[in-house]
Amino acid sequence: MTSIVEKVRRVLDGKDLGEITSELCDFSLKEQNATAEAQGVQPSSASDFVPILGKTVTYIVACVLFNEHDELLMIEEAKQSCAGKWYLPAGRMERGESITEAAAREVFEETGLNAELTTLLAVEAAGGSWFRFVLTGRITGGRLKTPADADAESIQARWVRTPKEMPLRSNDILNIIEIGRAYYNGQKIPSSSSMWHNKILPTRCTHTRNYLRVLAVARKRSHNSLNVLVSEKNSHHFPTVELHPNRSLHSTLRKFMIEIFGAELPQHRPHGLLSVEHLPTEQGNTDGICLNLLVAFRPPLEEISLIGKCIWQELGAPLDETLGRIVSSKHASIPLNVVR
Repeated sequence: MTSIVEKVRRVLDGKDLGEITSELCDFSLKEQNATAEAQGVQPSSASDFVPILGKTVTYIVACVLFNEHDELLMIEEAKQSCAGKWYLPAGRMERGESITEAAAREVFEETGLNAELTTLLAVEAAGGSWFRFVLTGRITGGRLKTPADADAESIQARWVRTPKEMPLRSNDILNIIEIGRAYYNGQKIPSSSSMWHNKILPTRCTHTRNYLRVLAVARKRSHNSLNVLVSEKNSHHFPTVELHPNRSLHSTLRKFMIEIFGAELPQHRPHGLLSVEHLPTEQGNTDGICLNLLVAFRPPLEEISLIGKCIWQELGAPLDETLGRIVSSKHASIPLNVVR
């Protein structure tokens, strides 16, 4: 059986932790619904909800790509509803695609260029059934689409110096453009490379449901040692909650934390994602994802009470130092942005 320390290493190395079975989920939709009913609230989602692209969930990919002149790759929209407006290469994932496959396809269809995606930049979520995966990488070939090549995907593509001066389809991309520009500029300065997360691409692992796996850490005052929260439900694993499709991720996380710590939650901060796991099944009957979220507690471990079936486990060197650096750096994990 894989130890907790080894599981932390696997997540930090961009490796999956395997499919999540019912025994490894601490707060399923069924249990969330039962809790709601006990409080006199009618559940807003069926307990047997299954994420299926195009039916019950929507996954969007968007690419923030810069060239050596610090110019951003953008496309002029062809859709009637937004024709003539400009946007990032982006679109809906299709059944049977991985996240990186979908991103590369969208870049090629809308710009005429081939892209090698190298890392996630951000993940955005609206409720628990709409996600946008933002990636960056480098152009490896192809020919930039011109108006003569216009089709249903786009009118043209262009390298743009100042995106804000373009007539944008929506301003919702401005934040992720700034994240991409900061990452791109940070990689050009070797001395600051440690401030940024490693190149993190989605890990190919199949999940039947959508999950949030929590790597919660707190320091023990007496030894200044970093400890990670471990669930003892059935077997030792990181606390895991099934994402509620009709509830924001913040709401799902808070309700889960109350199950573990009680109503008086210690001060804590979702730092960002350490990795994302996704792989469509060959049968195409589920498109589940798992978001591995780092959560940092401010109070020392001695001041944090547990009511759920969890314990704290000391990590020790070198993981203590590695996770400590991530927690102390603003850009060392993938931003998880909850949008309306």
